[in-house]
Amino acid sequence: MPYDQSLTIKKWAEEDRPREKLILKGKATLSDAELIAILIGSGTAKMSAVQVSQEILASTENNLNQLAKLSLHDLKKFNGIGEAKAIAIIAALEIGRRRKESEPQKRVKILSSEDLYQYMKANLLDLPHEEFWVCYLNRANQVIKKEQISTGGVSGTVVDSKIIFKRALEELASSIVLVHNHPSGNIQPSQQDIQLTKKLKEAGRILEIPVIDHIIFTDHNYFSFADSAIL
Repeated sequence: MPYDQSLTIKKWAEEDRPREKLILKGKATLSDAELIAILIGSGTAKMSAVQVSQEILASTENNLNQLAKLSLHDLKKFNGIGEAKAIAIIAALEIGRRRKESEPQKRVKILSSEDLYQYMKANLLDLPHEEFWVCYLNRANQVIKKEQISTGGVSGTVVDSKIIFKRALEELASSIVLVHNHPSGNIQPSQQDIQLTKKLKEAGRILEIPVIDHIIFTDHNYFSFADSAIL
């Protein structure tokens, strides 16, 4: 059948173009050929990027494992596939292979202030200055991410609540825990610490991302707002 110039990807319905389809419907809705078409970007004068991708896949019986065995030279035999496009395909398949081999990282679960204290030792032990950190938790109290929010001098650091809750929303956190250190070794919260905790707790209440603890970290001990019933 002669190639119909009216069927170039640019003239497809927006929801049927590979890139637009990914944006509108999600990556899982794309076929293998459409995903490869995104990698190669363009086809030839007679074939769209999707059609070129379909031809490549057909040569391997639509088996991605077989496709991964093709060399740079093998891929360059296909019409429309130069060195850059062949390299893009090889690189993408290699990333997929490495992902399959890598073990999923086990998320740390925070069930107590002691868990939090031990978890943060790697970041806060022996520091000569103050740092403020936030751990973003999922519904199972597992750490999605921990992040340093600010760093300061020996007696204080500035904390922006907008940054904390912007990150929490981005990470889809169900709750957060706060941690900052006192280089002096004094575990008692200052009035500023108490006021900041109340402010962040209220912001969390409004956004439905509760602050479930705030610990003051020192090298040998810690203070927990939750354990002390002042959160």
